[in-house]
Amino acid sequence: MKRLLAALGLLLVLAPAAAAAERPNIVVVTTDDQRASDMRVMPEVRRLIGGAGTTFANSYVNYPLCCPSRATFLTGQYSHNHGVTWNNFPYGGYYAFRNQRDTLPVWLQRAGYHTALIGKYLNEYGERGAREVPLGWDDWYGGVDPSTYHYFGFTLNENGRLRHYGNRPRDYQTDVLARKAIGLIRERAPRRQPFFLWVTPTAPHTVTDTARAEGTPAVPAPRHAKRFANARLPRPPSFDEADMSDKPQLLRYLPAFTPDQVDALTEHHRGRLGSLLAVDEAVARMVAALRRTGELDNTLFVFTSDNGWLIGEHRIRGQKYLGFEESIKVPLMVRGPGFPAGRRVQEQASNVDLAPTILRAAGARPGRVQDG
Repeated sequence: MKRLLAALGLLLVLAPAAAAAERPNIVVVTTDDQRASDMRVMPEVRRLIGGAGTTFANSYVNYPLCCPSRATFLTGQYSHNHGVTWNNFPYGGYYAFRNQRDTLPVWLQRAGYHTALIGKYLNEYGERGAREVPLGWDDWYGGVDPSTYHYFGFTLNENGRLRHYGNRPRDYQTDVLARKAIGLIRERAPRRQPFFLWVTPTAPHTVTDTARAEGTPAVPAPRHAKRFANARLPRPPSFDEADMSDKPQLLRYLPAFTPDQVDALTEHHRGRLGSLLAVDEAVARMVAALRRTGELDNTLFVFTSDNGWLIGEHRIRGQKYLGFEESIKVPLMVRGPGFPAGRRVQEQASNVDLAPTILRAAGARPGRVQDG
């Protein structure tokens, strides 16, 4: 982590712990299954977070799967240390995430922060108790599985009360989460107590009826439905790779794609890009809300994803847990105190570095050994 922090020039690390009123607010937006290359359709995030802050050109997740990666963010540990090694119980998922008394929101609470989650948490959350609010969260608007993976017709646990959202245009999930995030910013920003806000839209994840399988293409907001209706599927040399002889035995005998499979991949590609447009707008609205409250310059704003996505590379259709570039490389942009505007860092960064960096900025202490 020292090399990463040196590359960032994160001045807060070198300074004594600030008083609670001087500590930055912290906003983290984590998309679901977004590749680094998908940033090309997100001009607002590139301008408002990357352009006004620092872009990490080589940001990687150490385990490209939703629940292990999110548990790494919450602990600052690799999966073999925090124990979440899959998306589903008993090897992973929310109910395999042990020792929740020692997580990032708990540590930030102890340091005087107001903590809030809006969106997806860990896979399978809510399947045994939909009204449960995990430890460490002062405000909780968590997606209840499996409805978390629906862009319309989903349920949120709103501080212990269940609320179902239907199929009206205003019920589009990313827009609902954005409204809640902006409302919380407006409520908390004028107060002296700093806040930590984790916003986790489902986009551009597939639509599924179970947290155990991938499903149909992501759904763009109605206003964006036709934006990428004719987009072409990228076909780099690795797409439907002609020679798989240098790949691991598990992949070596994957068959070449049929025309129908290529068509299906194309639809997934179009849905993914379209769904990210509402996220781009949501970030712009959140930045505007922070600016109106006068707190933008005192807010550490992080934009990233839990993992990438393979969409035909190396003959792999719609998967992420294999260690190829498309699944492990994710966007990472940070603006705020200590992150120079317009800077592009080439040194490698990892999702295991996020929790330690946030803790340093907040003047908080972890309860676990940090691997980052």
